[in-house]
This record gives sequence, structure tokens and C-alpha cells, in this order.
Amino acid sequence: MNNVATLILGGGRGTRLYPLTRYRSKPAVPLAGKYRLIDIPISNCINSGLRRIYVLTQFMSVSLHRHIRNAYMFDRFSDGFVEILAAQQTVQHSEWYQGTADAVRRNIGCIKHRDIKHVLILSGDQLYRMNFAAMLKTHLESGAEATIAARPVSREEASGFGIMQLDDAGRVQGFEEKPQTSEQMEAVRMEPSWIDARGVASQGRDLLASMGIYLFDRDFLVEVLENTDFQDFGKEVFPESIRKKHVNVHLFDGYWEDIGTIGSFYRCSLELASAQPPFNFMMPEAPIYSHARYLPPSRIDEATVRNSVVADGCIIEKGVVIENSAIGLRCRIGPGAQIRGSVLMGADYYDTAVDVESDQAAGRPALGIGGGAVIDGAIIDKNCRIGSGVRIANTDGQMSNDVSDDVFVRDGVVVVQKDSLIPADWKM
Repeated sequence: MNNVATLILGGGRGTRLYPLTRYRSKPAVPLAGKYRLIDIPISNCINSGLRRIYVLTQFMSVSLHRHIRNAYMFDRFSDGFVEILAAQQTVQHSEWYQGTADAVRRNIGCIKHRDIKHVLILSGDQLYRMNFAAMLKTHLESGAEATIAARPVSREEASGFGIMQLDDAGRVQGFEEKPQTSEQMEAVRMEPSWIDARGVASQGRDLLASMGIYLFDRDFLVEVLENTDFQDFGKEVFPESIRKKHVNVHLFDGYWEDIGTIGSFYRCSLELASAQPPFNFMMPEAPIYSHARYLPPSRIDEATVRNSVVADGCIIEKGVVIENSAIGLRCRIGPGAQIRGSVLMGADYYDTAVDVESDQAAGRPALGIGGGAVIDGAIIDKNCRIGSGVRIANTDGQMSNDVSDDVFVRDGVVVVQKDSLIPADWKM
């Protein structure tokens, strides 16, 4: 594993996650109360014995840089690092990254060290737990120049993925990008019995979808990037590799979620807060790491909390009802408030006594959720001030709408953007 360099792609503009990406990049979006999306791939690398990790960033990356700097510091004896490679102007290039492959090409020097034999390419906005040592073993045993992780999917899911067809040895023979018709799917289907025989439960699913996780021989990747102008791994590098080289598949049988839209983020967040979450954070043998904060334990005063997660440093006052929700760091919820099916991202700081006096004098809501407020089916981003008696719920069943400068509806979910102020008794 010491000969593997990992490159985590920081993502593009993240327009489908807007307004959560208005002030931050996709990998910096908070997750499950206390984590960020970027913590998932970095933790998978650390747990797999990978210590040479680069994060390629471009859009709205300040908070992501700050989080990585505060969270991931290896000691000087380990030779490990998590290094940020921010987009920059050079003598050869003055424009932004043009795609995932172009981003790696611009930073190709970091993988040209003589002791690097393999390069792992990861996305910064997926939720899963994988042992990359097992993927490297598959790669070496197959003798492939490139290996891609794949998971079985149903035909209902297949239209959103690149679908692969394999030979008996697991070598990729065919590829169909986001097939839409039954004829296209039939052309790349696999026998469920073939999948089951390799220790992965197909459960009747007969299509293998790319997870966007690539492992390359270093020399092959350098050759491709230096001799072509390909801009994207999924659309150009991978299909071309299939035609000219040996590309193998590493089958994965576990939870995996591509968090690319407000709808998928909201659904995933509530699943993680359920009584039996599909992804378990409580695995001491493979923990998810993050910024270690020195926060007090949360205080709950005669409140009712059901099927929810509550992060550190919260104050939940008397009479509060929280159901099927995720409550983030430093979240203050006033007396009698009702939070149902919602994601509260909390706050980056606590109000001081001076701040509280200033807010009261100005008639401004305090940081957090005011007393008697009702939040139902919503995402409340960080540092929001929600006044007492406010009601936020998509009662009309809207799918998309800009309710105000601070409140949006996306994929049927109400989103209150970061640092918003919602006055007392405001109703939606």
C-alpha cells in the first residue's frame, strides 16, 4: 500500500446540491451531524493503509481546506499526508480544470515519484466503506492495467450509471453509459449466478454499475494523460482503456450512495438517523475520522427524541420534540419547538453574552431554533437564526421554488441556506 498514491477529486460547482454549495464545495457539505463528505474517502484510505492522499480542489474550497488542515495531521515519522492540490494558473495553463482527467493531468507531477506504482482515483461526494487493499489485490492478481469498482444494480437504477459487461475472468468487455432502453440494458447484462458465485449477493440484480472508483497502474495512467486530451475519466479515459488495455472489475457488496442532489442528501441523512441505519458509523475497526472538536456533551431538558442523531454541544430545551432528524453541532433548540424529518446542521460557533444582548436589543432571533418553531421536512444549514413561532414545511408539495432570498425548495425539500435569518412567526 506504500506504493499507492490516492487522488480525491473535490468536485465541480455542485449545482444540483445548491444552495448547500452556495458557500462551500460538495465534499465540504456536513453529514450525519458532525462529519463532512470528504471524511468518507479519506477515512477509507486511512483504514486501508493508504497514507499518501491528495485532494484536488477548485470551487468554493476555503471551508474544505480549513477542515482538512484541522482534521488530518500525520506525525513526522509516518511519511503520511493529506495534501491539498488547489487549482492554480501556470505557465502552461491559465484556465480552470476542464474535467476529472484534466485535473489529474495538471497535477501529474505528484504521481511521477519513482516509488509510486499505482494510482487510486476517488470521488469526494460518496458515502460507503471499502477496503482498498482488497481492490489492490484484485488488480494485481488479474494483471490488469486498470481496475474499476462495480456494484450490482437493478434495471430501475441502471439509467443513472455506466453499466459494464464482463467475461468469466472479470475483464470488462462492454460498456454502456446510462442505458435508457431495455435493449441497451440487455446488451450488457450479467447472469446473477455469475455475480453470486464471486461472493457478491446479486439479489436478482443483473447489471453491474461503475462506482467511479478507479485503480490504475501509474505508468499506464501517465501514458494516457500525456498522450491524449481526455478531460473526463468516466466518459473518456475508462471507455478508451477498455478498448486498448486490460481493465478488470472489483466487485463490491455493501452500502454505497452517490450524494449528488438535494433529494439524495436529504434521504441519506434521514436513513443515517434511523433506528437501523444502512451505514454504520459505530465500527471501531474502521472508524470515520473528522475534525476533533472540544465540545461539551449535549444537554437535553425534558425533551422527546425519537429515531434521531444528536451531535455534540447541543442545547435542547424543555418540551422539544425531535423525530426522524439529524441535529448538528452546537445546535440550540428553544422550548416547545418541533423538529420532524429534518436535517439541522447546527452552528460553527456559540453566541457570547454580548451577542445575545445585542440580538435582543435589535429584536433579532438568537442563533438556533426559536421556541415554538415547527420544522418539518427541511434542511436548515449552518448558523441560521430561526425566530420563535416560525413554521417551515412544504405543505403544498412543491418540487422546486425560490420561496425567498434565503429559503428554497429543491427536490421537494425545503432548504434554508447558511447564515439566514428567519423572523419570528414567519410561515411557509
